[in-house]
Amino acid sequence: MNTSVLRNRGFRLLWTSGTVSGLGSWLLVIAVPVHVFQLTGSPVATGLALALEALPALLLGPWAGVFLDRWRLTRAMWLADLTAAAAVALILPADSPDRVWLLYLAVVGENIATTVFRPAARALTPAVLGTGPELTAANALNALSGSVLRLAAPPLGALLLAGPGITWVLLIDIASYLISAALIARVGHHVPEPKAPKDERNTPAELRSGLTHVAHAPLLRGPLVSNGVFLTANAALTALLVPFVTGHLRAPGYGVGYLVSGLGAGFIMGSAASPFLLGRFSVRHVLSAVQLANGAAYFVLFNSPNLATAVAAAVLVGLPGSILLISVETHVQRSTPSHMLSRVSALFFTMDSLASVIGALCAPALVTVLGLTTALNAISASALLAAPLTWGSRDAGWRGGNRGG
Repeated sequence: MNTSVLRNRGFRLLWTSGTVSGLGSWLLVIAVPVHVFQLTGSPVATGLALALEALPALLLGPWAGVFLDRWRLTRAMWLADLTAAAAVALILPADSPDRVWLLYLAVVGENIATTVFRPAARALTPAVLGTGPELTAANALNALSGSVLRLAAPPLGALLLAGPGITWVLLIDIASYLISAALIARVGHHVPEPKAPKDERNTPAELRSGLTHVAHAPLLRGPLVSNGVFLTANAALTALLVPFVTGHLRAPGYGVGYLVSGLGAGFIMGSAASPFLLGRFSVRHVLSAVQLANGAAYFVLFNSPNLATAVAAAVLVGLPGSILLISVETHVQRSTPSHMLSRVSALFFTMDSLASVIGALCAPALVTVLGLTTALNAISASALLAAPLTWGSRDAGWRGGNRGG
């Protein structure tokens, strides 16, 4: 893993900010649904809290991208952090069933902030580092820190919830957002940021121009569609993890935690391998290969005879999965004009959220029709469709795509 990019002051602040705020956010992954269930005793109420997480990106994502292409990115990011801190603070008085609406409002508010923060961060990174080899190293480092947090923070959140309680989890999350905002505000003093052309001030027209740009650019349209197909299958399989562990493997429900740990270990290895692969092969070749590898790993995972084999297969899923995410992010940053990078990034994040919702809704229906094992294999097969979609998007820009740097 190349950590020399941390010598760049602007990126160092940006990376530290994302890591700190990510810690707070991942602590809530377990705490929020558990807290809702403790308050209400209702699986439906718990499911509603999870569903509300995807709503802001679906409804507001593309529009947020339009405004981000006009605004100073660092200002948008630290304002988003402050908004997230205020939203999480709303959960503090949500201590009874009749106040659970405060928690729902907080979930929506925090995810509105995330809908702004994520595309802004994707657009700001190449503004800090350029689009050369350092960009790949930076995205890999971001993925590595995210993988470590994915592995360690949810269990820590569960321990805090069982010990000091939900208040401490919330206070840590609020503090993480405030620290992140302070760090991002300092990035603004060191980074020249791209600005949209002055004649672009018609919001619907700007949104259409971003959509048109992606639709007419094979090296963006291909990854958007193929990644949407892959992530839909991934979301459906994720929704079936608990039935798979308890029904197919005949293991306790907490075995899902071991699978998540295996995925996290694979993500860490993939983060380290991605700069090497992207430095030597075209993005089209890398994406096609890891999409095939992911699909094959799904078959191994969901046909495992026992939990130990499944955990090993989860590592095989996480390794190409990490490379896939890093490859798509780097490719979008290099292949999009700087003045519309926030718009295009927001569109990709919106597709991610749409895929998550569709996959999660379709999975139970497929199990009802096909049965659990057949449904898992059918969804795994659908994940393989992403590779030919990527391979068919032929364009010379797949090998280059740099805007400089």
